[in-house]
Amino acid sequence: MVQNKSKLVNIFISNVANAVVHHILEEIITDENLRNYYDKELNNSIMVARKYREKINPIDKPLPLKDLNDIKVKIIKKVNIELNLRIKKGYTNLDLKNVEMKTKILLKKLNV
Repeated sequence: MVQNKSKLVNIFISNVANAVVHHILEEIITDENLRNYYDKELNNSIMVARKYREKINPIDKPLPLKDLNDIKVKIIKKVNIELNLRIKKGYTNLDLKNVEMKTKILLKKLNV
């Protein structure tokens, strides 16, 4: 499993980043149908991230601090890149200041 650990971590990072992006988008959208879509995507990404979190390390044991910091930095970077792309596409009212806080909250929820 050690050989696959980096692949599992990358999939975990992608899903957590996707969840954070959809959570932020869900907060600014007023269209109920679009909001429901973002909520569904958010829940889906959290479910997949939880599954991969359990494969990376036993859920009752915390990840090493070095891994946790690397994961957090990569997630924040991915989220900021995606949100900046959305801003270029015309999305408004995106709050990039809360990315780190929302990432920490979600990682805590996933027991990382």
